[in-house]
Amino acid sequence: MTAGPDLDAPILVIYTGGTLGMVQGPQGLTPGHDIEARLRRALATLPPARQASLPAFEVLETDRPIDSSSATPRDWQALAALVARHYRRHAGIVILHGTDTLAWTASSLAFQLQGIDRPVILTGAMRPLEAEGSDATANVADALRFAMTPRLQEMTICFAGRLLRGCRTRKWQTQDAAAFESPNLAPLGERVDDEVVLYPGRGLADHQRGAPRFELPDYAPLAAGGVVRLALWPGLEAWQVEAWLGDERVKGAVLEVWGGGNLPDDPALIGALARASGEGKLLAALSQCPRGAVAFGDYAAGQGLSDAGVLSAEDMTPEATFAKLVHLLAQPLEEHERRGRFLTPLVGER
Repeated sequence: MTAGPDLDAPILVIYTGGTLGMVQGPQGLTPGHDIEARLRRALATLPPARQASLPAFEVLETDRPIDSSSATPRDWQALAALVARHYRRHAGIVILHGTDTLAWTASSLAFQLQGIDRPVILTGAMRPLEAEGSDATANVADALRFAMTPRLQEMTICFAGRLLRGCRTRKWQTQDAAAFESPNLAPLGERVDDEVVLYPGRGLADHQRGAPRFELPDYAPLAAGGVVRLALWPGLEAWQVEAWLGDERVKGAVLEVWGGGNLPDDPALIGALARASGEGKLLAALSQCPRGAVAFGDYAAGQGLSDAGVLSAEDMTPEATFAKLVHLLAQPLEEHERRGRFLTPLVGER
């Protein structure tokens, strides 16, 4: 059992790549280097009072900074292992990450680093660090300040002055600086004037206690398509679902259904789902609507999902649903335990 963070220890900043660290090249933006010196120069441009509020920090660059659109479950596994190796020597962790898959990484890290007893905050930027009008410096400064808060004990995303639960967050905008939303959970905190504020009663630390219980399974067997994502569309045929779910390499699927949990009245489609579920594949359904939850059985059109053994993702995000399926399927669990754990809130994801 850990003794908790040393509040005088520095914050660890892990740089994984993304727009924040890019520089302008002859053919457009390319990955930049020397991120620590660049970060310190950028933070030195803040007003003196804001500079004084920042904690001491150290910077660690990953071996292979990547564009986050190329991230895979293997990258999530490697990043979780990196945090697990270093977190005890730091009061908190800030991870600089590309925005395209930032919410996916945050969800996966939440499941792998369950019970983390200090802040782990992902952030990035819509524009590079040195670009005119960039949001990068403000996002990093806010993340560093939230990372000093011992009452924050979970995986979060800090962006555009708001602190959001990582496994409840989605990228909502392609260009706007306020790029992320948490559609079914209120923000955990915000920057108010020049202060960062955690709202009482919203964080996991207000509801969960105990030592970290990290789960760091090997994601490699699932990294090459072991979990798929299927969205219903008008005219979908059972053979199309069979083509995906019938492949022996597929072990689980996120099904994005209509409304509160509806799908076409097609016995062949229900049969395809039931066969996959009967083979032990983990199928979970969520609504295509970004707000609200699925509720099987409210309409007759949705009863077939339950009959076919499909699990309800309730109000989870697609990112969290996918990451949770990968995480559970990577572990040597009995089928009934795996299904039960999917239906159980593990890190405030549902």
